[in-house]
Amino acid sequence: MQRSSVLNLVTTKEFDQKVTVKGWVRTFRSNRFIALNDGSTIKNIQCVIDFENTAEEILKRITTGACVSIVGTLVESQGKGQNSEIQVDELEILGDSNPDEYPIQPKKHSFEFLRENAHLRVRTNTFSAVMRVRSKLSFAVHKYFQENGFNYVNTPIITGSDAEGAGEMFKVTNFEANKAPKNEDGNVDFKQDFFGKETNLTVSGQLEAETYAMALGKVYTFGPTFRAENSNTTRHLSEFWMIEPEVAFMDLEGNMDLSEDFIKSVINYVLENCKDDLEFLDQRFAQEEKGKPQLQRSELGLIDKLKFVTENDFKRVSYTEAIDILRNSKPNKKKKFQFPINEWGADLQSEHERFLVEKHFKCPVILFDYPANIKAFYMRLNDDGKTVRAMDVLFPGIGEIVGGAQREERYDVLIEKMKALDIDEKELWWYLDLRKFGTAVHSGFGLGFERLVQFTTGMGNIRDVIPFPRTPQNAEF
Repeated sequence: MQRSSVLNLVTTKEFDQKVTVKGWVRTFRSNRFIALNDGSTIKNIQCVIDFENTAEEILKRITTGACVSIVGTLVESQGKGQNSEIQVDELEILGDSNPDEYPIQPKKHSFEFLRENAHLRVRTNTFSAVMRVRSKLSFAVHKYFQENGFNYVNTPIITGSDAEGAGEMFKVTNFEANKAPKNEDGNVDFKQDFFGKETNLTVSGQLEAETYAMALGKVYTFGPTFRAENSNTTRHLSEFWMIEPEVAFMDLEGNMDLSEDFIKSVINYVLENCKDDLEFLDQRFAQEEKGKPQLQRSELGLIDKLKFVTENDFKRVSYTEAIDILRNSKPNKKKKFQFPINEWGADLQSEHERFLVEKHFKCPVILFDYPANIKAFYMRLNDDGKTVRAMDVLFPGIGEIVGGAQREERYDVLIEKMKALDIDEKELWWYLDLRKFGTAVHSGFGLGFERLVQFTTGMGNIRDVIPFPRTPQNAEF
């Protein structure tokens, strides 16, 4: 008999049919009621066993975490909180689970404990819900771009360029430790390495995506990126996934339009297709908020926060206007900001971004026209000579979620900016070629996928929205 998913069984109205279901035991109570889950839904299906006619050795093996196969009759449930249940005719233990050793017992576990058991944490309600939402979000990303004429481009994971100019990259080498050959200057001779030059894991696919946008028009990348930053925060990972669209003939205004439309589309998709998981995560979020001091609590529930984004126009504000608002704000005047705002040119921190979104404008905000000296070399210089056509999208509870810009398409200006930052022209000869052979206005942005998942699920720590988090001193699993 074909196996049915728990999702189908808890939503069908076709009762009194013979079914087969396989999954993992969440709980087994009164030697009679098995709560079974197979990952297809946050809901369990109750399987009622005739314990008087079931062998004692089988009953002992029905433990939390055990994998079982059940054949029985699907009937309308008499109990509360469930539409259906299975009257068990046959039960087979597919995989035992020793209750004295199985770490994910049916009780509350700390997220720290669950990170140490990341290979099993997805069997909990919270993590199964988060990962199903993550999967749907991933699909929604591709769906949006494919339906809007974008071409999906796979950019290199191993690269010789540093797109961010940050210098905090993971080195890729075939040399053995302490055995790297040296050149006449006493430095490592990378000409003898596998790629014949110094290479790293990518921090962004943007520069390569730009080359494809200047031939295919509209492209996007969606792949892993890496940062060798020693950041132990709730918002940083050493390995994460980036969504990066690049569009030819699009200016900053078009870039802002695209980012807003894209974000609203993918969140709407999840609101429509992950109702059960979002309702569970909404309740979890409310419980978490109750434990916080009053001033730190979110004014909105999780689902309300998602609708807040999809139903509100994003407010567009220049960096200069934002600095004036922040400088004259109560928290700044009363020295409540950890990083006080005193003058134009300050690099905005998460506390400033959240103030603008949550307290001042009370809607998502897009900041644009940032000071050139706090932004990357490839951003288009404005006529004032001191700001660039950059933009950041700011969200409640998280601050910056998108960073983008109109790219500098003028060869001479780009050369001057690279010289000022001591960026080697020879390393980026191919990037400069785009400005020599058929240059045009073009723009794009980057969105850290895990930050989007974090916002959508209401999880407080970014390590809890990726299957196996990579952070400083942690490469387990």
